[in-house]
Amino acid sequence: MAISLLVRSDTEQEQRLIMPGTYNWQQFEALEALLADSPGVRITYLDGAIELMTVGEPHELIKSLLGMFLEAYFIEMGIEFIPAGNATRRSEAKGVSFEPDESYYLGEQKAHPDLAIEVILTSGNLQKLEKYRRFQIPEVWLWENAQLTIYALANETYQEVDRSQLLPELDLALLVRCVQMPSRLEAMRVFRDGLRHE
Repeated sequence: MAISLLVRSDTEQEQRLIMPGTYNWQQFEALEALLADSPGVRITYLDGAIELMTVGEPHELIKSLLGMFLEAYFIEMGIEFIPAGNATRRSEAKGVSFEPDESYYLGEQKAHPDLAIEVILTSGNLQKLEKYRRFQIPEVWLWENAQLTIYALANETYQEVDRSQLLPELDLALLVRCVQMPSRLEAMRVFRDGLRHE
């Protein structure tokens, strides 16, 4: 079965598989239940298409570092926030189920987070932004090829923007540089120094 292709012992790489065919919501839920006891395997559903993904350490490292720096920024700048992590967003009516890598409410909790982050280390992603659009998440950050791309929702579509619309003062170049530094302690020092000199 195709699922066996995703189960591997090496923790270095993530793998993605878009399953052939079209599946209804009940079939998706049945597969989801089968995978419930498979740690490290994520399942995404969008309009009948199912994608399976394993998550490796490089993916988790980048996701965690982005979250760490972003939360440091919120605290340093006095921005109230609620971390929602990778809580599943799902709706049969909208034809979608997925987990962002990180997500945040800014200010107060709402129906859905204000900001979502997705780390992409391999190709094959199901329409990266469409799943977020269905839940009207105002801003999506995609980390891919050691670059951070920001998309803001405007008139029902995502537009690539140079700066975060939610956090316009955040130095994205500094954030990207710090995520890639080998020492976490040094990276946090550089990041905080950068914030204090803005």
